Amino acid sequence: MTLLVLVFLGLAALLGGVLVLQLGGRSRAPARTARGRRAWAGAAGLLGLLAVAAVLAWSAGPAEAPVVAAGTVLAVLAAGLGGGPVAAAVLTAADPTRAAAAGGVGDPEVLRGGAWIGVLERVAVAGTLLAGWPEGLPVVLAVKGLGRFAELKASAAAERFIIGTLTSVLWAVACAGTAVLLRG
Repeated sequence: MTLLVLVFLGLAALLGGVLVLQLGGRSRAPARTARGRRAWAGAAGLLGLLAVAAVLAWSAGPAEAPVVAAGTVLAVLAAGLGGGPVAAAVLTAADPTRAAAAGGVGDPEVLRGGAWIGVLERVAVAGTLLAGWPEGLPVVLAVKGLGRFAELKASAAAERFIIGTLTSVLWAVACAGTAVLLRG
């Protein structure tokens, strides 16, 4: 059963990578468009894959060291690649009427570079938790907040920052938690 956990974590990382390439890290598409529906379906698929992996890891009990190591690597990959599409879907849901509007919460031009920063943030969050250093979590968030401080004066930017950060952190924690469940 632990091998199934690796398969589901690997599929989550793979699907996340495909969605990042397909959607380009953009969340402009409202949910009512074909592109928006693909984004929502992808995010739902990612959540489903991670949920199945977590349940299987929980029910399997402690795994052997090589499986734990592989699960850790796959969890970090899933955290980094899978969180972007999930965050994009949540940002679209936060303000669906203005998702495509310039300057809205879903506008990727607000806080440019956020997709790459999000990948690094999720990898750092998952890495610090899996390394047994939870104190690294506030360090990562503080560095991100200080780096964006000047841009957060705009209401849409502040809202996008908070929603995106919380979504990213929750996704990364869920991925790391799945790897921790493999440890037993």
